[in-house]
Amino acid sequence: MPTAWADALKIGVVNTARVLEEAPQAEAASKKLEAEFAPRERELVNAQRQLKNLEDRLARDGAVMSEAERRNLERDIMGLRRDVNRGQEEYREDLNMRRNEELGRLHRRVYEVIVALAKDGNFDVLLGDTVLYASEQVDLTDQVIQRLRDEFRNGGGGTTAPRRQ
Repeated sequence: MPTAWADALKIGVVNTARVLEEAPQAEAASKKLEAEFAPRERELVNAQRQLKNLEDRLARDGAVMSEAERRNLERDIMGLRRDVNRGQEEYREDLNMRRNEELGRLHRRVYEVIVALAKDGNFDVLLGDTVLYASEQVDLTDQVIQRLRDEFRNGGGGTTAPRRQ
């Protein structure tokens, strides 16, 4: 008797980790972040190069410099090292914050697509990442990815302006 009601249920499974990995919106968000943070990354690399040049100069010429000149160079190195370290920390924090924002948008959009697919297919239950086994017959992951690809191709490319179904 308990299986009689289960026979009437329409159940599906979605591998959301795979969806997030294969959705074109994920790659677009990654490229967007890369472009957004590239100028700051270049600045940090230049500052690190400048710091290395100063350290090399101190190592090479420190013994023949006057006391005052060496002290000034050491002070410049310490100040620049502090600036580089602070810049790297701020860069990491800002990048992580923006990555989390983009990932949150993508997660919301994937959820919306999954819910729309469930409604369109008259599913009673869709299961996600905690599924231990699902046959291909109930796995809707490819359909979710295809909807996201279609949406991306049709102008819903990024994760910044999700379209409502």
